[in-house]
Amino acid sequence: MRRHGFMPFDGCHGDHPTTTIWTPDKRHYARPAVAAHRAGPDSNFSHVTCVRGNRYTVDERGEHMGAEQRHVIYYSREPDDALRGHFDDCGWRVDLAETVRDVRRVVQQGVATAGFLDFSPGFKPAELRELESCLSIQHVGWIAATCRGQLQDPMLRHVIRDYCFDYVTMPYETARIVETVGHAHGMIALSDPVASGGRGEGEMVGTCDAMLALFKTIRRVAMTDAPVFISGESGTGKELTAVAIHERSARAHAPFVAINCGAIPATLLQAELFGYERGAFTGANQRKIGRVEAANGGTLFLDEIGDLPLESQASLLRFLQEGKIERLGAHASVPVDVRVICATHVDMEAALREGRFREDLFHRLCVLKIEEPPLRARGRDIEVLARHMLERFKGDAHRRLRGFSPDAVAALYGYAWPGNVRELINRVRRAIVMSEGRTITAADLELNDYAALAPVSLVEAREAAERQAIEQALLRHRGRFADAARELGVSRVTLYRLMCAHGMRDRGDTLAPFSPPPPELPRHAC
Repeated sequence: MRRHGFMPFDGCHGDHPTTTIWTPDKRHYARPAVAAHRAGPDSNFSHVTCVRGNRYTVDERGEHMGAEQRHVIYYSREPDDALRGHFDDCGWRVDLAETVRDVRRVVQQGVATAGFLDFSPGFKPAELRELESCLSIQHVGWIAATCRGQLQDPMLRHVIRDYCFDYVTMPYETARIVETVGHAHGMIALSDPVASGGRGEGEMVGTCDAMLALFKTIRRVAMTDAPVFISGESGTGKELTAVAIHERSARAHAPFVAINCGAIPATLLQAELFGYERGAFTGANQRKIGRVEAANGGTLFLDEIGDLPLESQASLLRFLQEGKIERLGAHASVPVDVRVICATHVDMEAALREGRFREDLFHRLCVLKIEEPPLRARGRDIEVLARHMLERFKGDAHRRLRGFSPDAVAALYGYAWPGNVRELINRVRRAIVMSEGRTITAADLELNDYAALAPVSLVEAREAAERQAIEQALLRHRGRFADAARELGVSRVTLYRLMCAHGMRDRGDTLAPFSPPPPELPRHAC
């Protein structure tokens, strides 16, 4: 049996179940999935997943390693193997759906951000109506492919116009399809900050130079076991950085144990860190494992290490030197293998000069140093973070909020943020609950006095307002150029040029690249 010039290849290496992979007629295994099967476990492929005989996904130890894999739903009765292969080569995971039920199942999983609909001739109106409920899902950007003659069908035109980001007519080039699907993914990323390019390591959000440098440092220090010392003001996200390092290290499978050295009384800190045996002191009715021992094999995060009492520093230094601990009341040492990450807001140079912190302990802890940037130094990240928090906590609002008013944005930039990201989160969450309008104002943020203090020129203000208007229009119309342009009172071509002028075609932190808008679907027959 052949399909589009491909023939089946059965079998997998090792203990994998036997499956069917579609391969080229000639024994030139161009598709990565087939190459992986032929090469065996020692090849340059980590594993191949085959489902339903004609669906495969490949994870390669190479070009896409470490990158977040994007998911696309491919809905087709007769899938194009060349197109699936091109998706795979570009780093996409393809979830093949041959029925509307398959589409609904994949959509409900919530992992796909883009979808490709192959409307080959033969689709019935009933099927399109059934598909409509899946297409209304907001977190998937749909691209449709159809024959030009099919555009006269009112139901198909309705589906494409109201639910699809873009469409192409057959025959099409596979490269163009993959590129257009990428654009749809970018629009969904814009409306969902959790999946956007503005996301950094772990739960950290940032696009400024300082944060990009921080992300790079996190990736580098995660590859070693050396102690890390994180310094920065309170509320900048030092623990998030520690978690990000742990999750990217070889110890990610082991515990991450945090302890706030400044929140525990000095008399209890020894027992909390190293544990105690039964009967070690009054009230010690049973053995307790300390935080250090609980982190064995993983990462120990010592938060606010600068507040560690001087009398406790000697015990910590001994543990770092010997790699062993001794529980209170015990007579034997216990070997412990942990990576230590510390953080503090204290000026350590002053603490060392004044004798509040041991110099030998500091040098043991501060092998790799990371400086967390304060929020006021992160520029546009302030607004990015605010919008991210609005999206994350908008469920707390009594009404549907559209975003931030111009005076609120000005206040965000004009305020100094002494409490950094923690303060920003608190103010935005309070504003979400207390706001009485459709947008959050400076008054809702309790920043009225800072609304007019942001240093911005008239040109910058005009550009910012224009850019925001375009973003909001595209979001409201789910990336449909015609509807967004109509709302803004400009032509589709003008909208496209404005997006180019504002750098909205190539900035990963805002909009993914856009192809020129496709021709408008004729509406008079609908």
